[in-house]
Amino acid sequence: MPDEPLVRRHTERAIAVLTLDSPHNRNALSAALIAELTEALDSADADPEVRAVLLTHTGTTFCAGADLKADGVRGGPKLLVALIERIAALAKPVVARADGHVRAGGLGLLAACDIAVAGEAATFAFTEVRLGLAASVASIPVLARADPRAAARYLLTGETFGTAEAVRIGLVTAWDEALDGILAGLRAASPQGLAASKEISTALLRQRIAGTAAGLQEQSARLFASAEAAEGIRAALERRDPPWAC
Repeated sequence: MPDEPLVRRHTERAIAVLTLDSPHNRNALSAALIAELTEALDSADADPEVRAVLLTHTGTTFCAGADLKADGVRGGPKLLVALIERIAALAKPVVARADGHVRAGGLGLLAACDIAVAGEAATFAFTEVRLGLAASVASIPVLARADPRAAARYLLTGETFGTAEAVRIGLVTAWDEALDGILAGLRAASPQGLAASKEISTALLRQRIAGTAAGLQEQSARLFASAEAAEGIRAALERRDPPWAC
């Protein structure tokens, strides 16, 4: 029996709907999920009938970030950089809808999307700092979208916050009740107009990718390889506090 897809696809009135469907690891950014998502984005970009992409999820988690249980987790930063770069380069807008938990690298995925909406059930946290890591790669799109002072607070503390705060600081565009109007607007726009407008709106993100991705990818790999991070990840998997928590 073939493996079930981690990313499900269908098209609904010119919108390519991509659904993260990896509940066993809370839609974590495994190499396999990133590969399937990239393939689906490429397919949508090449389809003349598709006007925009809607990225959504099954279950109670939009994306948990890196798959900490997977072999080769240290390769995750490079894969996430490539995914963020692909979303930014896509000629078609990508809209994210989160109605569940968004954690760590999942915030990078959310922020890379051109528009993001979230529901009442959504919660957000940069948990890396509590594991001996940093939101290195995730910070690339986050700091291109969100208020930098507010982002600094959450990058440094790992606090959990809700949709109202995510909207206030610019990490999320709007509550999910705005989704129908957003999709209607995208369906009414011309393909050429959307591509040109996206090129304008992603200029800062693309500059940040070009200027910071290599260094932040190296930082992330170095942190993942450290003894402190190994202990932090082990503590998280064992559901206990790390030794530095006080």
